[in-house]
Amino acid sequence: MTEKKRRWISFRTILVFLTAILVGYVVYKNWPDILETLNRLDEANGFVLILLIPEQLFMYYACGQIFFSYLRNRKNVKKFSSKEVLTISTELNFVNHAVPAGGVGGLAFLTYRLMPFGVSAGQASFLYLFRYAITTVINYVQALIAIIVLLALHFIPEDAMWVIPVALMMNMAVFFFLWFVIFIAISEKRIEFFSRFISKITNLFARIFTFGRKKSMIDDEKISNYFQDIHESVKIAKENKRYLKGPTFWGFVYSFCEIGTYWIVAISLGRWELLPFIMVGEAIGSVFDGIVPYGLYELGMAGVMIALGVDFPTATIITVMTRVITLLFTIASGSIPYYRAIKGKERG
Repeated sequence: MTEKKRRWISFRTILVFLTAILVGYVVYKNWPDILETLNRLDEANGFVLILLIPEQLFMYYACGQIFFSYLRNRKNVKKFSSKEVLTISTELNFVNHAVPAGGVGGLAFLTYRLMPFGVSAGQASFLYLFRYAITTVINYVQALIAIIVLLALHFIPEDAMWVIPVALMMNMAVFFFLWFVIFIAISEKRIEFFSRFISKITNLFARIFTFGRKKSMIDDEKISNYFQDIHESVKIAKENKRYLKGPTFWGFVYSFCEIGTYWIVAISLGRWELLPFIMVGEAIGSVFDGIVPYGLYELGMAGVMIALGVDFPTATIITVMTRVITLLFTIASGSIPYYRAIKGKERG
């Protein structure tokens, strides 16, 4: 066994161990919510809650199709099966829950999993960004529709009207950020300038924190190639807009499934009429989820629902119960495929 291979095996062992610790931490952090959910399960209709199993699996599949329906158009990408789409998406969902790093862990894992299919790091980053962009746009549209419905039915209290402009402005801020990213990525000169800027800043911090012992943390050429890869992916997507039809369709499906998860729990509690409130709350929660490492998704969602007039106990139990059930299902369904992937048994 070569020294390089021994180091790789050692790294995989450490990664598995660290992930297990993080999963334990996530369960520990949510233990009070888990106990509360178990204590209040008798309030919910168990037959309705069972629907979450196929619904969650289908949501994972839809998430995977956002990536793979685009990759089918790329000639240099190897073929993949529906099983691989579901498996990789399930693993990715597990990583995003187990590693509280604002999606960075998920991007790193997706890059690793797509490498055997001929997908570069830049292409994987583009797909990850595109998934976030399309689901953000769809969440905004869904929230707008829900707000119109709530206003038409006079369901929003007068003192809660402030939630509407706040919700719209938060989503517009995300739109501006996405536009800025695309603005940089679409120009070869701008992407080259940005890559040099990132390289200089990163290496500057490396010198500061190592007291000058480490002059460089990343290779300028590698970081330049990475961003150039993203630029090429954006350029190809712009020139071949038909490539985006499939991902956009599956983005709609995935986004509605996210809302559907909360709605199923609400229905199990006899509150099917809360769908538009959930749609607005989920849109705001998604914004929080995209800009903070961990923990504000449910807080933002429940807070918006309460502000819109949903009583505190109902908004809280729907949010907490959904979080706990999906968390436990994520660990149960994704941990084994994830460990198999890390060991190299499912790659390609």
